[in-house]
Amino acid sequence: MGNKVDLSKQKISVENIIRNPSPARFYEDAIKYDPGSAITDTGALVVRSGKRTGRSPADKRVVNTPEIEKDVWWGNVNIALDEHTFDINHQRATDYLNTRERLYVIDGFAGWDPNYRLKVRIIAERPYHGLFMHNMLIRPTAEELENFGEPDFVVYNAGKFPANRFTEGMTSDASVDVNFKRGEMVILGTEYAGEMKKGIFTVMHYLMPKKNVLSMHCSANEGEDPEDVALFFGLSGTGKTTLSADHSRQLIGDDEHCWSEDGVFNIEGGCYAKTINLSEEKEPEIYNAIKFGTVLENVGYDSDTRKVDYDDVSITQNTRASYPIEFISNSKIPCTAGHPKNIIFLTYDAFGVLPPVSKLSPEQAMYHFISGYTAKVAGTEVGITEPEATFSACFGAAFLVWPPAKYAEMLAEKMRTHNAKAWLVNTGITGGAYGKGGERINLKNTRAIINAIHEGKLNDVDTVEDEVFGFQIPTSCPEVPSEILQPRNSWSNAGEYDAQAEKLGKLFQKNFDKYKAESSKEIIQAGPKVGAEV
Repeated sequence: MGNKVDLSKQKISVENIIRNPSPARFYEDAIKYDPGSAITDTGALVVRSGKRTGRSPADKRVVNTPEIEKDVWWGNVNIALDEHTFDINHQRATDYLNTRERLYVIDGFAGWDPNYRLKVRIIAERPYHGLFMHNMLIRPTAEELENFGEPDFVVYNAGKFPANRFTEGMTSDASVDVNFKRGEMVILGTEYAGEMKKGIFTVMHYLMPKKNVLSMHCSANEGEDPEDVALFFGLSGTGKTTLSADHSRQLIGDDEHCWSEDGVFNIEGGCYAKTINLSEEKEPEIYNAIKFGTVLENVGYDSDTRKVDYDDVSITQNTRASYPIEFISNSKIPCTAGHPKNIIFLTYDAFGVLPPVSKLSPEQAMYHFISGYTAKVAGTEVGITEPEATFSACFGAAFLVWPPAKYAEMLAEKMRTHNAKAWLVNTGITGGAYGKGGERINLKNTRAIINAIHEGKLNDVDTVEDEVFGFQIPTSCPEVPSEILQPRNSWSNAGEYDAQAEKLGKLFQKNFDKYKAESSKEIIQAGPKVGAEV
């Protein structure tokens, strides 16, 4: 758009500032200045993120100031950094950026609801980073850009330049530092674009609850009835993106949302989808969104035909596509909706214990929300030979700022106020444990379960109570074989199932021990009953 912008407040003196250019300009500059960039046969831009192909959570820091000290969930997620060290990293970033021949400035919004949106400014060296955030932020109109004014939050992306390892508090040559007091974020030593996206999400995770708005790591979609809104929570590999991309429903967003007194709104202007093993048959909406304007990160492609090989994981398994949300044919613009009718917690249970679908009470919903359970299976990571339970508070612990109980209490309050139902859907293993007779639940059956939830067909069916976990298991579901709904019955040896269920229940209990002090008696009692708690 070529608008002039004054960056003196950001201490940037580079004369060649390219502000909010078109995707075509980003393409031209990427080919000229970004080694490894290429254009695919569908028109997408292939880029490389350097030596880091994923986020560096151990290098993330939150600046501890008196204004936020008592609010933050300090620990391994939010590692404290003092203001002086932030100043050093900030100076290092701006000094580096000021040596560049050209910089890209992307001004955009986080949050589709104008009452809560944040004005965000990205200052970056690489065209790839500029186009990525052009896609991921909400793109302003020409008039909005003209009247943008000073931003609420600024990201200084100096990712090509390393942090100084001898600076106090640095654990590597990468550092991602968030300063709420100054409304700034500094990136050093990592060129992975997801740091910017998740940095803004972290900011919203702190600011929104202060306004009684719940920030959530979830996808969301809407049926033909505007009151038929569903949220999908789930960790990587559970189906959050796949199951929310439904051709019969409108997509509100695939990853980051807020729930206010008026309803749900997406934080982002785009989607960031995994592309490993992507196919048109399995995920047509995502496959067809990869075209001109899409950023493809770290994918393999044929240098002659420029055809992408989505099975190629030679660079990383974390191959990604970033595209504006309107590239999804059934997306809803603006990305806002009413209050959710159904809350769906997705889990990949490799132990073969959890049923394909179960109803949760409000207390059980809080328990499972705080737990955020899924499982890793053998072969996904070096050294994993047996199913391994993974717990991530609120299905997104890496981005939380307040203690998990705060988000859980807000979710429960909003569910009660708007009469939302909660469901636990297992997209993992059934009929036995992983590698021991168990098989992954058929995606066709999972989609049928999700459809039944949307259509209210599970609200009044007969249920049985799970002896260990206490939730209600439907005994029937349209288009789903009834024998798979009760996992104990699908195992060849019921005694082995009982032992596995007790094992998983104890893992839940052990994980929840760290949240007991800030959880009510009702929430604690909503957990599994095994061992001494039976």
